[in-house]
Amino acid sequence: MTDTSSKGPILVTGGNGQLATSLANLGGPRIDRVGRPEFDFAKPETIEAVLDAHRPAAVVNAAAWTAVDLAETEVAGADAANCTGPALLAAACASRNIPFLHVSTDYVFSGDKGAPYLESDPVSPDTVYGRTKAEGEQKVLAADPKAIILRTSWVYSAHGKNFVRTMINAGAKNPVLKVVGDQRGNPTSSDDLAEAILSIIALIERDGWKDGYAGIYHACGTGEATWHELAVAALENAARHGQKMPEVSAIRTEDWPTPAKRPADSRMDNSKLNSVFGVKMPDWRQSVTRTVDTLFSDKAG
Repeated sequence: MTDTSSKGPILVTGGNGQLATSLANLGGPRIDRVGRPEFDFAKPETIEAVLDAHRPAAVVNAAAWTAVDLAETEVAGADAANCTGPALLAAACASRNIPFLHVSTDYVFSGDKGAPYLESDPVSPDTVYGRTKAEGEQKVLAADPKAIILRTSWVYSAHGKNFVRTMINAGAKNPVLKVVGDQRGNPTSSDDLAEAILSIIALIERDGWKDGYAGIYHACGTGEATWHELAVAALENAARHGQKMPEVSAIRTEDWPTPAKRPADSRMDNSKLNSVFGVKMPDWRQSVTRTVDTLFSDKAG
């Protein structure tokens, strides 16, 4: 665990989400989580009010519109949460000289590169969600040139609503599961992402700000998987705890149609994160094991 206890509060938006919960668990009392109604991108006046009330030493924006399919029709809501709102928060942090870390997504890419994406690759979103997140990145950097943006993907945890928990719950009730097997990406534990964020903040506070820190980074689990492979790994770990292993069959994307198109191959390269901040994201398989162990430990408790 990263020791950041001696400084002022770290303000985390998206207070009830997976990442905010992981940050609170790992960062301890230093983490101030805020969410609606106290903090709401749809009510811009709450941004300044929250910063004035909490006087944070750093801000992590984990608030976002993450309902990918609903964003296709609720465009204004997605834009406020993913683009205009984060830009206002970035500007407010810049005016106060508060380090600002903003979380983005692999959906800024279309998924047709055929190799892991680098931060230097042009964005090419195919969805409203991806477009609003991509535009949000640029507006955040324009509002706060010292902002740090972390693109992540396929986030799961032992808490909240996520794919790993959904698969384990479904596997407990169904002898056969069908899971998409032709989309590839990087499963990411929210605990691993939270640890990376706390490490970055600790580095800045220890060594001071360096201009080379600003910009976009990829921060996702090391190693790649399909949704089918992630489901199998999660369920195999659940079987170690006594849950019966279902049959998990791989299906094609077209067999599971969704309003928003999913990237076929959204793998991202984490090398820049490691080279600049010395942060190496753990292998996703090890993290799934830890997550499932925590999930069953919580159930037992």
